[in-house]
Amino acid sequence: MIQVREYARLTTDERATPSLDCAVVKRETLEWVLKLASEWKGEEPLLLSDGYHVFKLGSYIGYLQSPDGEGIEILPKTNFGQDNPQQTRKILQRMLLAALNIRPRVAGPAELMRMNVPLHEWIFRQFLSELQVLVTRGLCFDYRRVDEESRFIRGQLQIQRQQRQSPARQHLFHISHDIYSPNRLENRLLKTALNYVLATCQNSENWRLANELSHRMAEIPLQAKPQRELRFWNNSKLMQIYNDVRPWCELILEKMNPNFQQGSHKGISLLFPMEQLFEKYVEVSLRSRIRRGCQLLSQASSQYLLEHTVGNSDKPQAMFLLKPDLLLRGSNGAQTLDTKWKLIEQTSWQTDKKYNIAQSDLYQMFAYGHKYQDGKGHMMLIYPKHLSFNQSLPAFHYSNTLTVWAVPFCLDSQQLVPGSWQEYFPNLYRQELLTGAT
Repeated sequence: MIQVREYARLTTDERATPSLDCAVVKRETLEWVLKLASEWKGEEPLLLSDGYHVFKLGSYIGYLQSPDGEGIEILPKTNFGQDNPQQTRKILQRMLLAALNIRPRVAGPAELMRMNVPLHEWIFRQFLSELQVLVTRGLCFDYRRVDEESRFIRGQLQIQRQQRQSPARQHLFHISHDIYSPNRLENRLLKTALNYVLATCQNSENWRLANELSHRMAEIPLQAKPQRELRFWNNSKLMQIYNDVRPWCELILEKMNPNFQQGSHKGISLLFPMEQLFEKYVEVSLRSRIRRGCQLLSQASSQYLLEHTVGNSDKPQAMFLLKPDLLLRGSNGAQTLDTKWKLIEQTSWQTDKKYNIAQSDLYQMFAYGHKYQDGKGHMMLIYPKHLSFNQSLPAFHYSNTLTVWAVPFCLDSQQLVPGSWQEYFPNLYRQELLTGAT
C-alpha cells in the first residue's frame, strides 16, 4: 500500500523518489484516478495537473484502491505526517468520529483507536465491533408473510387456490401464515455491508471477526441496491440498539463498496474533504466547552451580502448568502468563527506571504463582521496548529470597532491554543475548562 499526504503528486515515472509528497503508481492506477477525477462532484477538484504525466491530489484524505488492487492511503498534511503517520491516523480517526456525529465512547474500546492499520481497515473494525455487540444482544426480528404448500393447515387457508388444486395434490394445503424472522431491511443492509467487508479486508483479525459474524447471520439474505434502500431504515425506538452500527454500515455501503458505484471505474474511493472534517472537528470540540447559556450555530444563514432591485419590482431581492462556519451567540451579542484548513506561518509577516493568510479569507471575515456583528466586535479565524504556528497572531483591525484574530487549534488536545484573544471571547470557554492546550 502506498502512503501519501494531501496535495501529494502522483506519477508513473519510476525515476521519481517515493515519499509522503510523491507516489509512483501503476499506469492503470493513474488512469483510474483520472477517470474518477473527471466524474468527481465535490466542491474541490480531486486531481490537478502538475506537469507532464504528473498529477497533484486535492485537499482530500482517505483511501483509494484501483480495480487492480493498488491502494493509496492519503493522510492529512500536518506536522505529524512526516515523522509519525500513526499519530496522524489517530487524529484523522477522531475527526471522522466527529464528522459522523459518533461520541468517542460509542466508537469502541481504546485499542481500536490504537490500531496501526489504514483508514479503511479501521472503519471495518469499527463496523465489525459494533455489529458483534448487536448480534450478541440480539437482532431485531419482524413478522413476514409466507405463502406455501403444506401437509398441515397453519395460519390462513387460501380457499380459491385450494379449490383449483389437482386431485394428485389434494393432500397438500395452500396456506398463508406469518413467521418471526430476522429477514428485515436493516439486517439485510448489515449483512450486505458485512459481506463486502469479508471479501475486501486484508487484516487477519478483521477477516476472522467478519467470518464469524457471517456464519451467525447466515440465514439473512443480501439486500439488492442497498444505497437506494438506506433511506427506508427504521428509526423507531425499537431500533435504537442499531444506532451505534448504523453510521458505519452507511459509510461502507455509500462510499466503499465498488459493486454499488456507478460507471465502469469500479474501485474503492473513500475520500473526505479535509476542510469539512476540520470544521466539524472544531465545532464538536468547542460545543462541549462554551459557556452555559450560549449557543454555537453551525453554518448560520440569516444574512446576505447585498440587496438588488430587479426591473419594476418595489421589493429588493437579497443576493449572495453569507454562511460563516460557526456563530457564537451570547448575552453580549454574536461572534463569528471561521475554520480554515491551511498551514499559516507566524514568522512570515515581514514577507509578501503575510503569514500565508489568504486575502480572500480576510475579505470574507470583513463581510461577516458587518452583516452578523454590525461592524463591531471580535471575530476569529481558526487554523490548525503546527510547528510554524503554535501561538495566536496579533489582532488584525479592520477599524476601531472591528477586529479579527488568527488562532491555532491543537488537533491533538482538541483545544484552541490560549492567548491574548481569550479576553475578547468570554463565552467561548467555561471558566472551569480554561486550561492550556499542549
